[in-house]
Amino acid sequence: MENDLPAVLSLDIGGTKLAAGVVTGDGLIHGWQVTPTRREEGPRPVLTRLFDLGRKAVAEAGVPEVAAVGISCGGPLDTTTGILECPPHLPGWIDVPIVSLATEAFGVPAALENDATAAALGEFRYGAGRGTSTMIYLTISTGVGGGSVIGGRLHRGAAGNGGELGHVMVRPGGRKCSCGRRGCLEAYASGTSIAERAREALAAGHPSSLSALAPPTAEDVSRAAEAGDPLAIEVWDETTWALGTALTDLVNAFEPELVVLGGGVTRSGARLLDPVAAAVARDAMPPAARAARFTLAELGDGVCVVGAGAVAHDLVTGAKA
Repeated sequence: MENDLPAVLSLDIGGTKLAAGVVTGDGLIHGWQVTPTRREEGPRPVLTRLFDLGRKAVAEAGVPEVAAVGISCGGPLDTTTGILECPPHLPGWIDVPIVSLATEAFGVPAALENDATAAALGEFRYGAGRGTSTMIYLTISTGVGGGSVIGGRLHRGAAGNGGELGHVMVRPGGRKCSCGRRGCLEAYASGTSIAERAREALAAGHPSSLSALAPPTAEDVSRAAEAGDPLAIEVWDETTWALGTALTDLVNAFEPELVVLGGGVTRSGARLLDPVAAAVARDAMPPAARAARFTLAELGDGVCVVGAGAVAHDLVTGAKA
């Protein structure tokens, strides 16, 4: 990506935090700003604060102007009309015309993208996926999301919400997922699920060092598993099994050069990455297994902001991601 692309403003709307930054053509964030979402206030006050955060980011970045605004948010959403339809992490946000509101607020064109899809684009252009042509990105955090790049192009799907990799089925009839189905990857591999399964085992009377924590988090489970705690190992092994199972199917379907894992749960590093990569190497079709490399994401907490910046750059240049 050329460094002489104009500066753009990126906005990320999460369930717990809002983030804003100015992204330049080299994929770097300037004027980075973060504030709590306070989603219970509803769309109007939250968006007022988000746009104020964006103005502060522009001021802090010291750029005279931005050429466009890129917005990342969890779906369902409509990228064509720029409407947030009904994102479950933002209760009460029904058919919010976020793109038209941002265009009015900043006086420049704006574009909307699913947050995990934007993250995939960010890693592809500026992070671990640089130089690849076919890549799968999976973010493992409060939930599980993802995106894919096929032949150098971001896969968005017919309705613009393609890439819901967290809702690949790993255990039919299993644990209930946030989407309402049972047995999705998210129901076993998300940070929320890791913590829930540990708490359920403790409540059932299983002994563990985790009983001293109230309540244990996914990070606590990872640390306890590394220290040899049997209950934590069991929960962690189920987590890596679920990821390995889902990614085996995805690798067979897409035959990617690279699989990138990001999100808060991946802070456990090799403890997560190695068993998942080993499962795919063992179980995927041999040509696909040989072709796929596994790595951790590089862009950290700013990945959605960088990805939304890439979307905004494409809007300015007319490129097709």
